[in-house]
Amino acid sequence: MPVMSIIACGMLEDELVHVLSKDSGLKQLIVVEDRGNLEFLRKLKSKNCTPRAAFLDKVPMLLKDGGRLNSRAFMKFLSLFPLFKKICEKRILMDKEKVNVVVNLLRLGLHSDLEQLKAKVYESIREMAPFSDNILIFYGTCGNTFGKLEEDFSDLECPLSFLKDKDGQMIEDCISLALGGNEAYARSMIEFRGMGTIYLTPMWASSWKQLENKAEGREFNNKYLKNSLYCLAARIDTGLANNSEFNENVREFARKFDLKITNLKGSMEIAEQSYFAARDCITRK
Repeated sequence: MPVMSIIACGMLEDELVHVLSKDSGLKQLIVVEDRGNLEFLRKLKSKNCTPRAAFLDKVPMLLKDGGRLNSRAFMKFLSLFPLFKKICEKRILMDKEKVNVVVNLLRLGLHSDLEQLKAKVYESIREMAPFSDNILIFYGTCGNTFGKLEEDFSDLECPLSFLKDKDGQMIEDCISLALGGNEAYARSMIEFRGMGTIYLTPMWASSWKQLENKAEGREFNNKYLKNSLYCLAARIDTGLANNSEFNENVREFARKFDLKITNLKGSMEIAEQSYFAARDCITRK
């Protein structure tokens, strides 16, 4: 049974939960063990997903135990007997549409050092490629940090997939993803030209305190958010968050940095299309 791996930004936790919960063809969902992903596991379970958590070096064993290596061969054997032939052929066709998904959700703090972030993502690709049929990179270009990723891994036997907009371009970052693509992001920036704007997705709004408690976060806040040029907090409604909690987080952020609040309509279209396009790459082989 095919395996799709996902290397994901912690800031895209909600989007990832959303697309996984929409996938009715999950045979097995494995989340790479990390003490920072307990909330991610909780959100998955709240959406009736039943993940298994394991350290990365144990994942191949779980995939084998999950029947990836033996299930189809066994069904082909049974199909040799007339009594089971039709049932087994139907089961084989159904299994071709199912996938094992392995998620490696990387911590938010990596963004404080883009070289460190790049090194971690590249390392994760090399570690996960041997047991994967496809790897979806659930990141944008992040300031061109991953702009050459596809080129750098052009000789990798395991294909890579990316979060891409309708024009086939990798999205710039989590804000571009939430707004519906690079073009939508650019239009928004033009609309708010002259007004320093901080864009807030539900994850950004719920995570800024956590980031502020780190030395890098305090430096960021002192250098940027407390700059008088910033005057607007743009709340992006992606439809994924508890609105009362999201609204309170945005209001608290705006009060902290003396910002006015404006509302923007978000979209899950790119996250959904990119996920299922990557999935189709391996189920239609």
